Amino acid sequence: MNNIAALLITFLCSILNLHAQFPGPVGTVGTTAIHKDSSIFIGWATGCSVTRGYQDISNTSFGYASVGDSSMATGQAGTSGVVSLGDGGYAILTFQNPITNGVGFDFAVFENSFNDSFLELAFVEVSSDGVNYFRFPATSNTQTTTQIGPFDNTGDATKLNNLAGKYRVNYGTPFDLEELSGIDSLDINAITHIKIIDVVGSINPLLRHLRHQ
Repeated sequence: MNNIAALLITFLCSILNLHAQFPGPVGTVGTTAIHKDSSIFIGWATGCSVTRGYQDISNTSFGYASVGDSSMATGQAGTSGVVSLGDGGYAILTFQNPITNGVGFDFAVFENSFNDSFLELAFVEVSSDGVNYFRFPATSNTQTTTQIGPFDNTGDATKLNNLAGKYRVNYGTPFDLEELSGIDSLDINAITHIKIIDVVGSINPLLRHLRHQ
């Protein structure tokens, strides 16, 4: 009987993990969203380089994204404008002083999602030498049966973890460097570069993996 009970508990835990609920949108209980004006921020990106992706990776005739320039990704969020990465494009941010691993969250990434359900998502990677980058393990429990349209408001923060842009404009998504501890070639107490990589929102695997490396 004890073995059966243990198996049942394991099975139930597996089901719960498949449907894990993560912190919800701005204003909800347990949210981890941080407003850009919060006093906990002690510094902002001072440098940025951008590699653009296509405006629409499913139709490359539209060309590459072109809105904004790299300078608009520096300084306090919400003050310099926006820069479009395009499908699979990325930005590499640098800082006056390295980011260190402290207690709890260590930095936050801001996107320009219009509201709590029209979300612009990105993977986040960090480096302590500007050469070797390591990605925060990201989770999306968003359905992949039906393709989400470019203007659909179907995003749900409770289904997303370690993805920049799960919160609306002016609210940052925080990251904890402790999650990457123990990785060779990464000093989590001296992060000098953060790479933000646009998530290609396609259920077509051929398109999803087409991006700049």
